[in-house]
Amino acid sequence: MTITKRVPDERPHETPGAGAAGHRETRGIDQVPAEERGGRPRRLFAVWAAPNVSYLSFVVGATLIIMGLSLPQAIGLILTGNLLWICTGVIAASGPVAGTSGSVISRAMYGVVGNKVVLVLSGWLIAAAYLALNWSAASVAGIGLAGRYGLPDNSVVDAAVICAIAAGTLLIAIYGYATIVRLYSGLSVFLIVVFIVVTGHVLAETDWSYTPAEPLHGAALATVLGAGFTIVASTPLSYANSPDLARYLPRDSNPYAIAGWTAVGAYLPSVLFTGVGALAATGLDMSDPEAALESILPGWFIPVFVIAVVVNTMTNNGMTAYSASLSIQSVGVRLARIPAVLIIGVLGTAMTLYAILVFDFLTSVNTMLQLVVVVTGPSMAVAVTDLVLRRNRYHGADLLEQRRGGPFWYHRGVHPAGVLALIGGGLVSTMCVDTSFWTGPIAAAMGNVDLAIPSGMITAAAIYWGVTRTTGTIPKA
Repeated sequence: MTITKRVPDERPHETPGAGAAGHRETRGIDQVPAEERGGRPRRLFAVWAAPNVSYLSFVVGATLIIMGLSLPQAIGLILTGNLLWICTGVIAASGPVAGTSGSVISRAMYGVVGNKVVLVLSGWLIAAAYLALNWSAASVAGIGLAGRYGLPDNSVVDAAVICAIAAGTLLIAIYGYATIVRLYSGLSVFLIVVFIVVTGHVLAETDWSYTPAEPLHGAALATVLGAGFTIVASTPLSYANSPDLARYLPRDSNPYAIAGWTAVGAYLPSVLFTGVGALAATGLDMSDPEAALESILPGWFIPVFVIAVVVNTMTNNGMTAYSASLSIQSVGVRLARIPAVLIIGVLGTAMTLYAILVFDFLTSVNTMLQLVVVVTGPSMAVAVTDLVLRRNRYHGADLLEQRRGGPFWYHRGVHPAGVLALIGGGLVSTMCVDTSFWTGPIAAAMGNVDLAIPSGMITAAAIYWGVTRTTGTIPKA
């Protein structure tokens, strides 16, 4: 990374491409010109804090206690697993330098053609799955609130609540960057206040001397620690879209500041509220998180809490849908960004309806969070390794060029180093994952210890570094 001067302008430029706050953004994956850039990296703090003041964090934290960990063990996992937000911060630094989306920057890693295949998996399917996961969390709370106000408990009402939450989310994605920056600053304050009130009531119910009925030791403890780390760390690994939210900053913005404000903005609320979820599980039955939390809140505050849960989901999924729409364009589908948002939204909504109406919510959350890391872990490792090897020297015009023989055409449109690293890391991670759905042979041989994240990331980084150095596809700086 190169350290550069600070930029005095604090406000985002409101231009036809970026869109003014409250107006639809028309820009897609094309490069952001210098005159449309502005602001300082510190505004990224609120952008990343708002989606991570999260009800889902409560669920994840409680899961660690339900799995049998003691409170210190759960807190230790929360602190260490969330450190992977550093990776999200590091790759965010590529956004201002390239001036385009992360789904275009990844052409440097996989080649013009290879990148399209990767994006179908990571940019569409996994993005839609995360939309469904977060919408499911909000829908459970929203459906409960609907019942509180006398609406019938049936599939029609459930589907209506899910679709209403999805529609609100997609509006954020449609209005885009300037609206996200302006809106999330205010929403982060609202969400923090509401969730701090919830935290106060949780602390009053916390059993500070809590010990599991049957404390875990030896292989059993290692198994749960591995699974718990995977569940916690899966969230930061899912955010490969951080360059998308930084690309409107000036090209010469300090990359260390971009990485720092992104990582800290996500890390602090993630640690705080996942920790609160763990505390809640020491004194409450968090197998039904919504009912447990509502049982300790004043009646008048419950609707406020549910609204906060829904708003948080919209902020989280708004970013996901925004980036997924850019991924659709990067693959080469000839769609404007807004129709692309609607397509990914329909897919995510269908998955949410299936998850809520067919599956158990808590089981769906844990299984998905453990399984997606076999893709997100290696892909994050490749992205960070590529940025380090190139010293964050990306050129948007080169990345947007898709002709044969272009700068990132490599061999028949595929960069062998990136594809081999992703496949190799994914295979190793799959062999090391342990879930109720699938246990890899290496995990089984090690007593069902889940090492999917470290094994996949280390393998992918090593393959990418070794192949690029051997083939010379990334010139030494």
